[in-house]
Amino acid sequence: MTGRTINDIDRRIGKRLRQRRKDYNVSLETVGAAVGLSGWQMSNYETAKSRIPAATLYALARQWGVPVAWFFWK
Repeated sequence: MTGRTINDIDRRIGKRLRQRRKDYNVSLETVGAAVGLSGWQMSNYETAKSRIPAATLYALARQWGVPVAWFFWK
């Protein structure tokens, strides 16, 4: 075990990432390519297997026209 635990914020961001991607009806690969990532890495962010860097979250927020805080709202 790596010592990293998934917390509620990681889950919340992942859920909101997936929600926004589905709202736009685009694939993981398409979203990833728009910000320089693979579909596999986007999947890891959506499932909270990886913690998303702030710069990536910012890039996604700009891509989708939402404030970064949107990812933390319920």
